[in-house]
Amino acid sequence: MTRYFSSFLLGFSVLVASAAQAADWSVDQGQSRVGFSGVQTGTPFKGAFSRYKTAIAFDPAHLDASHMEVTVDLGSAATGDSQRDTAMPGKDWFDVAAFPQATFRTTAIRRTGADTYVADGTLDLRGVSKPVVLVFSVDIQGVSAHAKGHVDLVRSAFGVGQGPWASGQWVALAVGVDLDIVAHQR
Repeated sequence: MTRYFSSFLLGFSVLVASAAQAADWSVDQGQSRVGFSGVQTGTPFKGAFSRYKTAIAFDPAHLDASHMEVTVDLGSAATGDSQRDTAMPGKDWFDVAAFPQATFRTTAIRRTGADTYVADGTLDLRGVSKPVVLVFSVDIQGVSAHAKGHVDLVRSAFGVGQGPWASGQWVALAVGVDLDIVAHQR
């Protein structure tokens, strides 16, 4: 019995040690961007969120211990179009009074190529939680990393666009979210 217990403890300590090996990364928000894109009346547009928080632990050699969380302040969305920027925080769109933030949390990360990955996760947006897939690449040089990622969303699945905006007649239902992140290992 003692031998089995010792084997269990050894196995458990190896599991804990490997989980501790994913490096923590601090995002340089001055060099990073959390952006989005869509199409309104047939014309593509882009925007970005200027306020967001991240918690990233990532190590390509220990993906089982890696995880990410990105929380975006929806009231910080801007596209450069005053009419659209004024409408986005309102009840028909993000409804920031009731739902000020959106959060993406990974549930698993897997390698798809030399420096490419897929992160399965959950997006909480406007009171709705749905699984989403983030496709990303990472270039790690010493203690610095540059990651680029993309998520395709259907805005109506999260209730973004109410009333006359619920259909894709004026604003397309397909939305892209793009991450361009520069981070440094802590």
